[in-house]
Amino acid sequence: MRIYTCENQCGKSFRLSSHLKKHMSIHTGEKPQTCDSKEKLHSCSLCGKSFSRLHNLKEHQKIHTGVRDYMCFECEKTFMTATNLKRHQRIHTGEKPYMCSHCDKRFSQSERLKSHEMIHAGQKPYTCDQCGNSFRQKTQLQVHMSIHNGEKPYPCDQCKKSFAQSSKLKRHMNIHTGEKRHECNQCGKTFLWNSCLRSHLKAHSKEKPHSCSVCGKHFSQLQNLKVHQKIHTGVREYMCFECEKTFITFTELKQHQRIHTGEKPYKCSRCDERFNQSETLKRHEKIHTGEKPYTCDQCGKRFRHKDQLRLHLSVHSGEKTYHCSACGKSFTRLTYLNKHTKNIHSK
Repeated sequence: MRIYTCENQCGKSFRLSSHLKKHMSIHTGEKPQTCDSKEKLHSCSLCGKSFSRLHNLKEHQKIHTGVRDYMCFECEKTFMTATNLKRHQRIHTGEKPYMCSHCDKRFSQSERLKSHEMIHAGQKPYTCDQCGNSFRQKTQLQVHMSIHNGEKPYPCDQCKKSFAQSSKLKRHMNIHTGEKRHECNQCGKTFLWNSCLRSHLKAHSKEKPHSCSVCGKHFSQLQNLKVHQKIHTGVREYMCFECEKTFITFTELKQHQRIHTGEKPYKCSRCDERFNQSETLKRHEKIHTGEKPYTCDQCGKRFRHKDQLRLHLSVHSGEKTYHCSACGKSFTRLTYLNKHTKNIHSK
């Protein structure tokens, strides 16, 4: 039996020359001649959809019957049509027959090539009728529309929080799993998200190009400078609708709202205790690890937390920052002042 091979492009073989010719149009980009007639003689008795070919109607009807008679022999996954099976098999073979004429990037599906080519053309045919934002893909527009309609179809099965996008849910799930896949190649510190790693890397470069015009403080990121400047302006634009307390940043508002909701999304992987802030979880985890990274340069004593070291240093400095409003006596620690007030003045 004669075999017809796609020799110059991808080496794929066919039993019929007509199949090879049809296949070659993938590489050349040639569109086969189509009939001008738009008559669709074959209609589905279940949903009324019409087709110009009987074969296409039969393939469509499998949606209603659920028949999946095309099976992949690699993983035994089944499909309704031969086309879907072929497309799936490229996962196993690694075949990418669709090549971009602009950058030579290859794709396993023609739809993905078309979507990619819009990047080069700068084409964004899908426009939001609410705000005028344009998108390359229809799915991107659909995801964007959830911003306007408030729809959040992706719930977290751990804390019941919902998200408008599946990607946002995946990002959120890292909080519960504690998985930190993004590691700093300079100090080994790991992060839940790549964006946090990028921000952290600027600490190593020590580059702080953004300075505050009021106090001269420098920042590695413009966003951090903008947040800082609200300290000087006093702008507190984020308000809690439960208690009407206001906050400088949206992050502070979100943290505060957990007081009302009781949400504790940060779970300790050692003892399952939960916390409403990531910083509180980090402090807690040091109990399990025994880590004490803060050392007193006066006596060598070590502490788990920075504020514990600050408190301890007052022992060496003799500084007494806590004053009794009743008698004027001063103390190095707040606990000492509270004890004094209770024992002396509350009697």
